[in-house]
Amino acid sequence: MQKDEIRSLLEHEANSILSIPVTDAYSEAIDLIVEQVNLKKGKLVTSGMGKAGQIAQNIATTFSSTGTPAVFLHPSEAQHGDLGILQENDIVLAISNSGKTREIVELIDLAKQLIPHIKFIVITSDAESELAKEADVCILTGKPAEVCCLGLTPTTSTTVMTVIGDILVVGTMNKIKFTPADYAKRHHGGYLGDKSRKMSK
Repeated sequence: MQKDEIRSLLEHEANSILSIPVTDAYSEAIDLIVEQVNLKKGKLVTSGMGKAGQIAQNIATTFSSTGTPAVFLHPSEAQHGDLGILQENDIVLAISNSGKTREIVELIDLAKQLIPHIKFIVITSDAESELAKEADVCILTGKPAEVCCLGLTPTTSTTVMTVIGDILVVGTMNKIKFTPADYAKRHHGGYLGDKSRKMSK
């Protein structure tokens, strides 16, 4: 691959990030997360299928390490008993590029049967999708075209999902005034653990 080709792909990814719609949905989602998890002592439950599920797992672990307890719930396993992880005051962050992923749509229905007033945040590309319409807060990706040469493989869409997750994490950290000392209590090992302990002295 030539440098010009690589530069073009990088520009595509960067432009897709810059094209993410900036709306009040971010502050609304952060407020909901703080209210349900940090104040009411529930937890954030993330979910997604396939590549979106991998992004959801990463978001959950990053939230947990920064003061907001979170777990990943596989939507298929949820139908075989894992739904029981949901409790009062939990909030669900569901990710689906199409907004039509069957397992995620079914997860919302099942979760509401278990906890009728449970809140949902959704990250999707389609504001008119069934998933978006069920959400308490819907964050849109801007429908980025995949950088994949086939236009099929989740590539740019997952990059955008990751960025949106990062914004939610950092926004929540700011709102709860998360400190290096707080970080050090949760991250004991490695370079980051050492750095956070030094920063908190």
